[in-house]
Amino acid sequence: MTRTIKAVIVSCGIAAGVASSAQAVEWNNQSGRTSKAGMHLTVYGETLPPIGYVQFCRDHSKECREATGGQGRVVMTDQRWRELTRINDLVNSKIQPVTDQELYNVPEHWTYPQAKGDCEDYVLLKKHYLARLGWPKEALLITVVLDEQGAGHAVLTVATDLGDLVLDNQNPRVLAWQDTPYHYIKRQSQAHPSRWVSLDPKHAANRAVTSGRLNTKN
Repeated sequence: MTRTIKAVIVSCGIAAGVASSAQAVEWNNQSGRTSKAGMHLTVYGETLPPIGYVQFCRDHSKECREATGGQGRVVMTDQRWRELTRINDLVNSKIQPVTDQELYNVPEHWTYPQAKGDCEDYVLLKKHYLARLGWPKEALLITVVLDEQGAGHAVLTVATDLGDLVLDNQNPRVLAWQDTPYHYIKRQSQAHPSRWVSLDPKHAANRAVTSGRLNTKN
């Protein structure tokens, strides 16, 4: 896989970290701040959605058509932090990591997992659980990255007043995005779930999404 591919196929590794939230990024109860706060990913315009996300929206159209119009960031509190780490731990321990090829006999299939799933399935379930707890959807952003080997991977980015935090099935700790080893490619727009924005200026493609509809010609 190369970085020139605009519609990244997410070919996750299957290693999943499982640990208690006590091992997560340090949280200062007095100041309410992480050790490296206030850092947010830069957006470089609209781009193509991942192929698997297009398929997911065909199967779950309601999840992809409700515009939020928001650019909100969650204000982190002790309760919010506990919810974030609890959901991250829960999903990482509940779901057994397998590839889409092994589970569905196809290279890419995004869905809510039952007992097994790929990296994007972890992300979808974490987002679903956090939304049910009242977290705003515009702050819960499916994000595509390249890992250390240059392979596509999916994580959940949570936009907060402390910066963009990352929930990852390959790392049990909730980290600030700049503390992860990844190269960030694209993520959902905060304004509309069907729109995607580039996190890499080389991959911005304003023609990718129009009128809130997914471009399925990948």
